[in-house]
Amino acid sequence: MIGLALLLLLGGLGLVLIAEALLARYEVLVYAAGWRTPTISRAEGMSYARGADPDRPPDAYLVYLDGIGKRRFHDTRDGGRLVKALINRAPELRVLGQVQPYSPLAVPLADRPVWTWLRRRIGLLLFLHNVMQIFVAADRRYRPLYNRAVGAQIATELQVAGYRQDSGIPVVLLSYSGGAQVASGAVNELWSQLRTPLWLITLGGFHNGANDITHAQHLYQLTSAGDWIERVGTWIFPQRWRLFRWSGWNRADREGKITVHRLDPATHIGPRSYIAPEARLADGRSHLDRTTDTVLALIRDRLNLAAETDGPLA
Repeated sequence: MIGLALLLLLGGLGLVLIAEALLARYEVLVYAAGWRTPTISRAEGMSYARGADPDRPPDAYLVYLDGIGKRRFHDTRDGGRLVKALINRAPELRVLGQVQPYSPLAVPLADRPVWTWLRRRIGLLLFLHNVMQIFVAADRRYRPLYNRAVGAQIATELQVAGYRQDSGIPVVLLSYSGGAQVASGAVNELWSQLRTPLWLITLGGFHNGANDITHAQHLYQLTSAGDWIERVGTWIFPQRWRLFRWSGWNRADREGKITVHRLDPATHIGPRSYIAPEARLADGRSHLDRTTDTVLALIRDRLNLAAETDGPLA
């Protein structure tokens, strides 16, 4: 009886995964066919951007691409803490957090009637859907379309928030977990549309390393020895292996565009994660405080270097 129950459980899980894989491909195929176009909207009362005063240009725009828990315009609980901390400590930045990294059509998962029903009964499916979207975004058959769709979504959100092409104001793509796959994929579309100086910061980034980030000036990889989820990404995607010298990731590494910053002993998720407000370091700061400090220090250092060289860094 136990064996039969296990078999039924595995069979049911298999069917769920197959269904999720098909559903995850649906959006990008609908986008490719031109049957639907992405619609830029947001929750009632939610501003286009937060932070720097809209009456003056900010020092930089920061776009936050959340992890797989993202299913509405607002960020996940932990991601929201990070965004709030960044806004509170960096009034010179204009911050966007409403981008839907796991929807080529820019439709929040939680706003879809079927998913609202499922969330009340089988909440795990929401996470499985976004996990599958990461693998669709990484699949060479769908990757160019996915990258173009979400890159265009980000470009539109930036323009609505006041960004002007060729303004020279840097755009920072701060991504957590699977958001790194989307951030690296959006680089070419953002450069094509906005000609913006682009800086990438990945936090526990889970991505396949295939995307071309030539038009990004630099990528800062925030990682930790305690983050086994990020390590899995370096194992399962061949483009992250040094053997594949001409992958986008390895080319950028050889060109000196990738800088690693250790945030040990943080974990990917849980009470000791990168953005946990309770976990404490020896210096008394929380993990959330340290991550916020690190992100802001990286951005401000590059802004200062750009000012010293009298122009955006190449």
